[in-house]
Amino acid sequence: MTGYAPSEAARRSGFSLDTLRYYEKIGLLADVERTTGGQRVFTDDDLGWLVLFRCLRDTGMPIAQMRRYASLAREGDHTVDERRELLLRHAEQVEEQMRLLQRQYDHLREKIRFYERLPGPQPEVGQPEVGQPEATLR
Repeated sequence: MTGYAPSEAARRSGFSLDTLRYYEKIGLLADVERTTGGQRVFTDDDLGWLVLFRCLRDTGMPIAQMRRYASLAREGDHTVDERRELLLRHAEQVEEQMRLLQRQYDHLREKIRFYERLPGPQPEVGQPEVGQPEATLR
């Protein structure tokens, strides 16, 4: 078994030490091993969980759902269908968020193209040129 000090687990996972402690406290990380001196030692399995938690957090899954998923996984194979459903629902929400971001990005790019087509010196974004009605810059 490979063991990682908390600082190494934090570096590898991208989470802060405080977040690692919090995830252990709320039960996302279960049974983190400790040295005889009481220092936490993270295993490859713990890091695997952290990679999953990074994905779920970065895609906006609430902590309560992350806890539910982790709890189900620890209960065993009879929860596979429920875990899959939880992830499918989350994936659908991520897809909707991606569609929204794409629409907003397209709008932003169109606004940039508008400013690039203006003649002469480019006004600062959000600042109308002298004598130009503000509404035409929206």
